[in-house]
Order: sequence, then C-alpha cells, then structure tokens
Amino acid sequence: MISEHFREEEFKCKCGCGKYIHNTQLVVVLEGVREYFDSPVLIHSSTRCKSHNAEVGGKPNSKHLLGLAADIAVKGVEPEVVHKYLERKYPHKYGIGLYDTFVHIDVREDKARW
Repeated sequence: MISEHFREEEFKCKCGCGKYIHNTQLVVVLEGVREYFDSPVLIHSSTRCKSHNAEVGGKPNSKHLLGLAADIAVKGVEPEVVHKYLERKYPHKYGIGLYDTFVHIDVREDKARW
C-alpha cells in the first residue's frame, strides 16, 4: 500500500510493462476524493509508458507519461459530480478534464480545464 486506500499496482502502466512513477501529490489528491465521497476511487489509467500512451490516443506530452495523472471514477458517483468537486477544491491549479465515464486529474503546477 502506498496510502490508506491505494496500492502501487493501481498506478502502474496498464500495458503490463510495469512502468510506475510514484507521485505523492497525486496520491494525496486521490485520498481527498476518496474521503470526500466516502466511496472507492477506481483508477482507470495512471502512469503510462510511451507505447501504451500512443496506443490509447494520449497526447505526446501527456502528464500520464510523468506519473502526474490519473483517470478516475468514484463508485456510485457520476463523473460530472466528481469533476465539479475537483474544480471547487482546486480552482487555480491542476489539470481537470471531464469525460463520459471518468475524470482526468493531474497535478501540474498551472491550471488547465477541459
């Protein structure tokens, strides 16, 4: 376990290559989401190798390549609700994006929204 609710395996590249970058700030943000909603946070994608990132259509400068990002869903909570929570909690920083079935969160220094 790298925190109270998350295991290292959840952050590894999904292609099976084993690439993993631990980012404490990202884990703290995800623990905050878990605590706020009092429900498990499912990590669809976090760290990615270059090959897997290209395979899934990720941008060449994706924060996933640096271990700074996670695509998440909260059990029993609509992505729009998670997205709104993150925008309220971090109004001036981080990358936050809303998709049909998940929310992207990355811990970049500046603010980005989509």
